[in-house]
Amino acid sequence: MPNFNIKHEDNVRLRHMLDAALEIKQYVQSSTREDLDEDRKLVHSLVRLFEIIGEAAGQISEELRDSIPEIPWSVIIGMRNRLVHAYFSINLDVVWLTSTEDIPSLITELKRLLNLS
Repeated sequence: MPNFNIKHEDNVRLRHMLDAALEIKQYVQSSTREDLDEDRKLVHSLVRLFEIIGEAAGQISEELRDSIPEIPWSVIIGMRNRLVHAYFSINLDVVWLTSTEDIPSLITELKRLLNLS
């Protein structure tokens, strides 16, 4: 945990990230990778939630981002940019792997930062 108080604006953005990550976790718990090939609503939901996470991450102060290297800020922001700007060529395998393998640890870290764990 950083040795300073998290600014209100950063706290709000961290909450947005956590809320979106929790939704992703909920969606993939009741789905399979094959569901992404069949269910466009699931694809659009996950992609939109990743966009929210990336946009919120990009709005967090550099001071806070620099103090928490455990969160891969540039990767998160980069994924958001890729999803927004290359929407026609989204790799569903990456969406699924990120949803199932990276989101749980992001949730853990965000809860720790927000003193929710």
